[in-house]
Amino acid sequence: MNTHPKHPALHNAMWPGLVGKGEGGEPGIGLQTMLDLTAAAKVDGQRFEGVDLFLFAPHVDIDSTEDDLKRLRDQIAAKDLVVGSVVAPVWPPTGGGSAMGDEEERGRFLTQVRKACQIARSLRELGIRPYGVVRIDSAASPAEWAKDPAENTKRIASTFREAADIAEDFGERLAAEGEICWGGMHSWRHTVELLELVDRPQTVGFQADMAHTLLFTAGYNAPENRILPANFDWNEHDQLAAAYRKMASALRPWTIDFHVAQNDATVKGSGSHDKTGHHCLPNDPNGKLDIVRDAGAWLRDDNGQLTKKLAHICWDGCMFPNSVMMQPSTWQDILRVMVAVRDAHGWTEP
Repeated sequence: MNTHPKHPALHNAMWPGLVGKGEGGEPGIGLQTMLDLTAAAKVDGQRFEGVDLFLFAPHVDIDSTEDDLKRLRDQIAAKDLVVGSVVAPVWPPTGGGSAMGDEEERGRFLTQVRKACQIARSLRELGIRPYGVVRIDSAASPAEWAKDPAENTKRIASTFREAADIAEDFGERLAAEGEICWGGMHSWRHTVELLELVDRPQTVGFQADMAHTLLFTAGYNAPENRILPANFDWNEHDQLAAAYRKMASALRPWTIDFHVAQNDATVKGSGSHDKTGHHCLPNDPNGKLDIVRDAGAWLRDDNGQLTKKLAHICWDGCMFPNSVMMQPSTWQDILRVMVAVRDAHGWTEP
């Protein structure tokens, strides 16, 4: 008898096939190959139920036509998968612009949000996307932000409010990802301040990635907001767990999208991607997170009760070598930890 919880649905991110690839590095991995690897993974009768997408060619062109999206629907449905959240290509190298830039830059940012929301709605109407959000960030560096923190945070908030207007027109929500490489969202405290200033909680929330938020506790790029002491001994597991819960407690009320991930407390950049939290495989001996325990900091409230807020959770592991990503065992191991997270923090009833 299968006793695994049914919710939340388990998804795999497709963008590790693109992020950090190319530009002198390894070639990207096509969407079909990523779908094949995802669908083939099985653990104890469980499988990935869906995928999250990066709306950028060659995976999904941000200027896709309705016929293109119908073909995408058929391609994903053929693997008995659905779509959840989608990533808007808001950064300058992908056609966007800084959310705190000049009017032209902000205009490019908002144009990409509009196109992403249009695709998200179309995929919903085509019956392949039952849930999920549109993911954004500030598309600006902490160094640029630090030149005028107060004014730049105001500009990001203003851009996000305009983006919220766009999202609402399409019946979508926006999840802004906190990451040490995104100005104004490079620490847990700055992220909370920004979201409070945006003040659109029904439309603009937080996208929590376990690997990236781990670095919030150590104060990378924002030492004034560190929770763990300088020169922290990562073997102090109870102290780490408490710090992680404190950080998650501040951001959890805003969280509308969640990535399961592992991190070794270092940073890495590859291709055109700025240095950010270094994703590890779930069983990496250098990983600092207890994935199942620490996922509970996001999926349970401060009293330990299930929040049941998220329809799906997604694995994210960027910048792995292609040799690792092409191994079926990689996705078996990832699915195994995803199942363990759901077993610990999932539910069956509606």
